[in-house]
Amino acid sequence: MTEADLVFTRGPVHTGDAARTRATGLAVTGERITAVGHDEIRELIGPRTEVVDLTGKLLLPGFQDAHVHAVYGGVELAGCDLTGTVGVADYLERIRAYAGANPGQEWITGSGWSLESFDGGLPTRHLLDSVVPDRPVYLTNRDHHGAWANTRALELAGLTRDTPDPADGRIEREADGTPSGTLQEGATTLVARLVPPAMAADRLDGLLRAQRLLHSLGITGWQDALLGVFNGQPDPSDAYLAAARSGALTARVTGALWWDRERGAEQIPELVRRRAELSHGRFRAGSVKIMQDGIAENFTAAMTSPYLDGCGCATANSGLSFVDPVALRAYVTELDALGFQVHFHALGDRAVREALDAVEAAREANGRRDTRHHLAHLQVVHPDDLNRFARLGAIANIQPLWAAHEPQMDELTIPFLGPERAGWQYPFGALQRAGATLAAGSDWPVSSPDPLEGLHVAVNRMEPGSTHGRVFLPEQRLDLASAIAAYTAGTAHVNGHDDAGTLVAGNLADLVVLDRDILTGPAEEIAEARVLRTYVGGELVHSAD
Repeated sequence: MTEADLVFTRGPVHTGDAARTRATGLAVTGERITAVGHDEIRELIGPRTEVVDLTGKLLLPGFQDAHVHAVYGGVELAGCDLTGTVGVADYLERIRAYAGANPGQEWITGSGWSLESFDGGLPTRHLLDSVVPDRPVYLTNRDHHGAWANTRALELAGLTRDTPDPADGRIEREADGTPSGTLQEGATTLVARLVPPAMAADRLDGLLRAQRLLHSLGITGWQDALLGVFNGQPDPSDAYLAAARSGALTARVTGALWWDRERGAEQIPELVRRRAELSHGRFRAGSVKIMQDGIAENFTAAMTSPYLDGCGCATANSGLSFVDPVALRAYVTELDALGFQVHFHALGDRAVREALDAVEAAREANGRRDTRHHLAHLQVVHPDDLNRFARLGAIANIQPLWAAHEPQMDELTIPFLGPERAGWQYPFGALQRAGATLAAGSDWPVSSPDPLEGLHVAVNRMEPGSTHGRVFLPEQRLDLASAIAAYTAGTAHVNGHDDAGTLVAGNLADLVVLDRDILTGPAEEIAEARVLRTYVGGELVHSAD
């Protein structure tokens, strides 16, 4: 037998393969798995073989993230970081400290504040003025569908009580119509366009910073959900291409090219050109991101019936469809014919239906093609549409971490959806029972990129460390093996890596070693596990040692 380069012994090895879910040994030669089994794997150990003892540990396929913004997340780590707290006083102290530490910075920028921290989810310019009155401040919230600006930033942008709302957003206002400091959806661009963009070197540094973090969490590949200019943010594509050409990109990355919702089919030739230009090494850009709606918390997610008001009465607002649903069908049909995958942001049940209608139109026009279209977020899915995923081959791209009781859900979402529609949220179990293929992602930096936290919520439907005991729609829980499959085989399928996601001979050796066997431990302790090692193509890219 040929000596292996790397051998794992004394399993458990969770292969993710239906024919053999558990093994005790695995061998790697070059970048591929050459054998999976038990004691016979030790016969492949030679004098130059690295041997990893898995006693008390667990070997899994490497995690992949089906929806992440890695460059943006990495750049934001170097800015004014407001994550990890929901206290307004904490926010203001961090902003004050960041401004003081960066006296020469023209704009104070950052991200990570939570809607739940403010009455109605609406922070004011006056709060920011109290800590930074003389320089413009622009801070996106943790879901990046809104922003908080101080008076100086609003003045520089020329926003007054007479400034109309853009078609795809809303300026929150004080009683006399003066902008209050909160900007929703497309209105954020009114200020964001003035913010000095991150330079190319900053974007590359951000990507490499993000890659180190994601590898440390066991992530071996991902789909970046937005390659293009959005809300004043520069296109991160150059960072990926530079890293791929230099060999610094160790992850496998699929890029989703941004669909400019202010334009139509005339942009498709540009997408074809960019797909060719941006595919190099471990980076390829064969997906197109269409953002069909907003989010439920600011009432811009597209719903089939109106939102409720604070008294429980129907309003006149059912959210926004950013792309005309009839035109959407034509766009998706043309993209599908050109071999593009379409990556939809579809959060409300109307947006989900519009996206599925577009996929159905493409299937009817082009036949069944292996384009692997997927719908991300899926917060509210109408029961009538559950079976359509499997029938159309549309993949359900879930963000498990959001499927839990927490203030943003309980205070800013459920009361305005109503009891019936609130019960349609994040229907992971129902989608699985309906035969849908599940993939999983984080939407980082919107929320934590840690797959172990996502697995915990997918299985428990409670946040890690939660003590209140309230399970969010328990019938929608996934078993752990299914949740792992979504983070591995499901996302590998979405990203076109058919030779990854399961541990079988011949597949790529994209692997993660955990410090415990989460499949046999208590479900409430899943998020306590830690990543010890991450390998991409048999190469060690992270070690906790």
